[in-house]
Amino acid sequence: MHRAMAFVSFFLSFLLFSSFSLSLGDKVTVAVKAVTTIAKTDDNFICATIDWWPKEKCNYDICPWYSASIINLDLNNTIVFNAIKAFKSLRIRLGGSLQDQVVYKIGEEPATCEDFKLDKNGLFGFSKGCLSMYRWDELNTFFNKTGTILTFGLNALAGRKKSPEGNLYMGEWDATNARQFIQYTVLKNYKVESWELGNELSGEGVSASVDPKQYGKDLIALKKLLGDIYKNSSTEPKILAPGGFFDAQWFADMLQTSGPGVVNGVTHHIYNLGAGVDKELIYRIQDPYYLDQIVQTYNDIETIIKDFGPWSAAWIGESGGAYNSGGKDVSNTFADSFWFLDQLGMVTTFNHKVFCRQALIGGNYALLNATTFIPNPDYYSALLWHQLMGPGVLHATHNGSPYLRAYAHCSKQKRGVTLLLINLSNSTSFDVSVVSDLNLYPPNMARSLASVQEKGQREEYHLTPQGGNIQSRVMLLNRRPLDLTRSRDIPEMHPFIADAAAPLHIAPHSIVFVGLEDFKAPACANN
Repeated sequence: MHRAMAFVSFFLSFLLFSSFSLSLGDKVTVAVKAVTTIAKTDDNFICATIDWWPKEKCNYDICPWYSASIINLDLNNTIVFNAIKAFKSLRIRLGGSLQDQVVYKIGEEPATCEDFKLDKNGLFGFSKGCLSMYRWDELNTFFNKTGTILTFGLNALAGRKKSPEGNLYMGEWDATNARQFIQYTVLKNYKVESWELGNELSGEGVSASVDPKQYGKDLIALKKLLGDIYKNSSTEPKILAPGGFFDAQWFADMLQTSGPGVVNGVTHHIYNLGAGVDKELIYRIQDPYYLDQIVQTYNDIETIIKDFGPWSAAWIGESGGAYNSGGKDVSNTFADSFWFLDQLGMVTTFNHKVFCRQALIGGNYALLNATTFIPNPDYYSALLWHQLMGPGVLHATHNGSPYLRAYAHCSKQKRGVTLLLINLSNSTSFDVSVVSDLNLYPPNMARSLASVQEKGQREEYHLTPQGGNIQSRVMLLNRRPLDLTRSRDIPEMHPFIADAAAPLHIAPHSIVFVGLEDFKAPACANN
């Protein structure tokens, strides 16, 4: 009986492996520099945002936010709870466009705590809104139970007045309400890992802007405020800034003015796919040349930090790919993982510590469906990254088509290296061999030394769309759909085990994580 079961198991495994290897692909060699890391991420690199947008937020005659905001999200929903809990330590950023219109109801002020309302004279077409301490209590109870690492975006326009022309807001930041709110937070022993000042106020701003030198002075004031409240203890939270789009001169002035030891994380926002309504969106996601256009921004911000704020580190504070709530039938489909995972791999090579995805829920770019809460494909992509890719970033190159994207990290909490391979092509498959470029030896010697790695087994996670349609909302892992369990839990994601000496087949329009436990990588020895 046991022999029969073992044979069936072997046969099914053989069929599964064969299904990934039915056709011969272009032969490609991926070389990983294994002696030194090129960058290091935070241990909790993956982050998701929860926004302030109310259900009245609409783009292109579509209103995709429903009850997904900080104020009205159902914190008793089992799927939402399980989706966050599955990460064990998911970073969540509370913030977004409306955060600079939020009042915190402390004590008797303000008299009433009102929700955001449509207001053509307000920023982004909405009135001011209010966060009650009752809701703040609810949120912190929820985040404590789910193991969330929390960032909160403060209102940075308090006390300022709009200039007669343009978007500029003048005057000093009035920290009175923020101080009361942070004091309440500390009194209740709520764990906020980092505070961020303002949203998209850098450069010319989106709907509002602040002079970078004034903003730098405001950051010094925030640092003093936190020192006073947290008594300069080791638990004092980080300061993140500016939570906006990159403008080299503005960022340089901000860092120079605020000075050493104030800004811990330099947060910038990325929406490099264009408008959510753009009909070219689905094609841009598959175009390696288009995806590479953002590289200059990543490089430039790394340079600015080195030159003007080496005490800081770069973070992606918000990124949803396509702006204005994302693209309907694109941002919530398998195709978006081509963009999402490629950005995660790319930005880590430029020494970014954290990547916050807009949004956990709400809009078309959400990780969770805004009405059913069922995970979209990008949720599983984020979870696999979080489980498999460690903080040590390795340099990976290959000799094949630019439609094959390759990234390598030290494996998370285990030996060896994990590769992320993305095939953007709809017709070409790749048969990949992995070698170690030991980057201490001549190339020929490195390849001969690499032969010892082609032993043992490797773990493969093949991600494909259901029915071969990249606009499917169902992601397959090793040919099986990723569905919630009967108890509404996130399914466990198990790899296919393959012989490490066999070619690694990457099918068209697929994504593969590959764990190589026996890969000789000195850089990962202490991982």
